[in-house]
Amino acid sequence: MYRLSLFLSVLEVCAPVFIVAGIGFFWKKFGYEYRIEFVTQLVMSLTIPCLIFNALIQTQIDFEILRTLLYATLTVLAMIVAATYLIVVILGLNRQTFLAPMIFGNSANIGIPICLLAFGQTGFELAIFIFSIMAIFSMTFGVWLITDRESPARLIKEPLVIAVLLGTLFLLNGWKLPVFFTNTLQLVGQTSIPLMLLTLGVTIAKLQITAISKLLLPSILKFIVCLLCGVLGIYIFKLDDMAAAALLLQVTMPVAVSSYMLAEKYSSKAQEVAAFVVVSTLFALIYIPFTLAFLLS
Repeated sequence: MYRLSLFLSVLEVCAPVFIVAGIGFFWKKFGYEYRIEFVTQLVMSLTIPCLIFNALIQTQIDFEILRTLLYATLTVLAMIVAATYLIVVILGLNRQTFLAPMIFGNSANIGIPICLLAFGQTGFELAIFIFSIMAIFSMTFGVWLITDRESPARLIKEPLVIAVLLGTLFLLNGWKLPVFFTNTLQLVGQTSIPLMLLTLGVTIAKLQITAISKLLLPSILKFIVCLLCGVLGIYIFKLDDMAAAALLLQVTMPVAVSSYMLAEKYSSKAQEVAAFVVVSTLFALIYIPFTLAFLLS
């Protein structure tokens, strides 16, 4: 009876995420129009910043928990960078092409919805906080790994970064906005999750899968390394159950679709990265339910 209850709990969390992404996948396969560039810009420049800012200014999570989670997330990311660098070197993979995808997971498109469905509003706010840290890290260090043509000064112009900084400022000072304004932010931000999942499915449908066999091992190793680093970080900082679950889920997500977009932008063997995204995401269909089952048990 307990196993059936656990199975149903995992299904209730995973099914909506995979189904909505699947709708996007088949929407594209059936030939319907979906302007990925427009939706991506809308999400990254408007809806996610609104989602992040609103979550930060309204969070009820104790500041000490968030501070500890900040240190834990940065430490885990540093460990993942070191470990994945060794893996890329040992496997003989191109560092410019594969190191960033090995490090950064799909914490926005998949991680945030799963944390929301699995752990409610608190899990959602923790996932948003972790994603904010990872996003800034990705847009600085991640871009630097792929190319040296981007100036660090561009970071401050990103709406997502501005939302994180402003949200943190409001959080630290206890500032509040008028209810009508926070309701507006919430309304806009709520569109992020379905749009991100649909875009994930559409993007995967567009990708050409090549060299699957050689990317299965890196996908497995990415999960194992991120899982071990996450567990170690949780142990070092003694995170509570909810924060630990959110961190573990966020760092073990499959290769981010944004990795493919960056590779496409900078001509860094984009098709290989695209294949990596697909293989890693398919592998995630197996391990995410098991990870959730462990966390919910």
